Amino acid sequence: MNLARIISAKEAAELFVDGDIILSEPGGREGWPDEIGLALEKRFLETGHPRDMCFVHGAGVMAGGCLAHEGMLKWDITSHESTTPPLAKAIEEDKLAAWYMPLGVMLQMYREQGRGMPGVLTKVGLGTFMDPRFDGGCLNPSARKINEELKAQNKEFIKYIPDFEGEEYLYYRGLPYTKALLRGTISDENGNVTSENEAFNLALSIVARAVKRYGGKVIVQVEAVAKAGSLDPKMVKIPRNLVDYIVVAEYPEKIIHGLAPPGMYKYNYWHGFTGRIKAPLSGIKPMKFGPEKVMLRRACMEIERGMICNFGIGLPSYSGSVMSEEGLMEQITVVSEIGSVGGVPGGGPDFGCHLNVEASVDHCETFDWLDGTGVDVGIFGLPEAQEDGSINTSYLNGVTLGVGGFANIAAGAKMAIFVGTFTTKGLEETIEDGKLVIKSEGRLKKLVKKCLQLTFDANLAVKNGKKLMYITDRCVFIRDERGMVLTEIAPGVDLQKDILEQMEFSPVIPEGGPKLMPAEIFQPVWGNGGLKAIWQ
Repeated sequence: MNLARIISAKEAAELFVDGDIILSEPGGREGWPDEIGLALEKRFLETGHPRDMCFVHGAGVMAGGCLAHEGMLKWDITSHESTTPPLAKAIEEDKLAAWYMPLGVMLQMYREQGRGMPGVLTKVGLGTFMDPRFDGGCLNPSARKINEELKAQNKEFIKYIPDFEGEEYLYYRGLPYTKALLRGTISDENGNVTSENEAFNLALSIVARAVKRYGGKVIVQVEAVAKAGSLDPKMVKIPRNLVDYIVVAEYPEKIIHGLAPPGMYKYNYWHGFTGRIKAPLSGIKPMKFGPEKVMLRRACMEIERGMICNFGIGLPSYSGSVMSEEGLMEQITVVSEIGSVGGVPGGGPDFGCHLNVEASVDHCETFDWLDGTGVDVGIFGLPEAQEDGSINTSYLNGVTLGVGGFANIAAGAKMAIFVGTFTTKGLEETIEDGKLVIKSEGRLKKLVKKCLQLTFDANLAVKNGKKLMYITDRCVFIRDERGMVLTEIAPGVDLQKDILEQMEFSPVIPEGGPKLMPAEIFQPVWGNGGLKAIWQ
């Protein structure tokens, strides 16, 4: 009989040894076993062990700084590290060898490992810095040095496959994991685990299977323990045959979840995100009027009734707020890469959570659909774009950001829209009398001759028949076979001074020049009946 042992967080920390390869699958606020992480940190600070571990985690983890002490980790493999500034700083200072892989690819890789395969074959990442013909996902000199050593042994993490049945692919190889660190809600006495208090359905069993395949140990933090056999079997996300140890949180009320308005609920997570209640949408505050809202309005004009959409991290995550203000959220379906379907996407630190979510699909299965079918429209950020329209989201001005699910979603989307200001660092602007007024120009240009890294290959997208649009505060571009075409300009903007002189390449300008962006989106209340009128 397989019975998981119930132990304390301190006892769990003592299970770790030097060189452990930790696999975890958090997502922002969700999924990270906070108390085990803190106990592990405490042990390291007191004894200097465990050290030289490898931390593999697909999504970013806001509380992952507990593992950032020098010497504690040797390698870091993830898709996004900007949510953990201490780890990002260690990577930037070359104190921690690190690699990026696309989030969806990492999940699919775990699944393949769990069924006995060494890795996963995919087209995601071709033409980007993750392609081994370029950087092979390496984020710093230490990673590049290790990558060369692994390559000499034919064991590099990412391989380029030039011809498999007539097409090119990338092959991502996983590691032999020794520990899984997971978080659920309730475990019964046998170790069956549910996750109803998490805002989304993380790939818990996939991670557990990948670790068990190598004989590793699976450790799960929960909020409470129930009598053996008393749980609804359809609520169990990790069956007991995949669990070795259960840690019951001593302070479950402090577990980091999606935030709730103060005093509304007993705990600090909002059950509108878990799907347990349906919250009134009147509680969503309209986005403040300004250039950012105007950009999102212009992006939403590309959405049609009945479309399936994805809104990326950062500014694009507030597209749902704009659609909700227009009363049209129920006319579209929003899918987040984390597996939330329907409802209104949360912004900022609650990215991935959906208010009034209708379905919570397994994280990995969501990426299978995003890769195989794809959304109709994806709205993403515009950190940096180069002359051919290719995008860099991963490394800007010496700062490590992330790939996340972007590489999968943008590659699979039928239309990709990139939204962001034209310049950054010191940019001050406002909208006055329906016109954009630039009070202070940004010091850094975002439309450059060549990006430092590529996270999205626009040439491959155009070759595959994708539609690409770039919406900035002052103009709109499309990318087609001609190149980057300047199609629209904002009211109040000078073409030469505010656009052409603030970019490092010359766009294609159509005969007669660009037309004006729609004047109605530059009003505090969307004019001419708003998006509803456009849809009629």
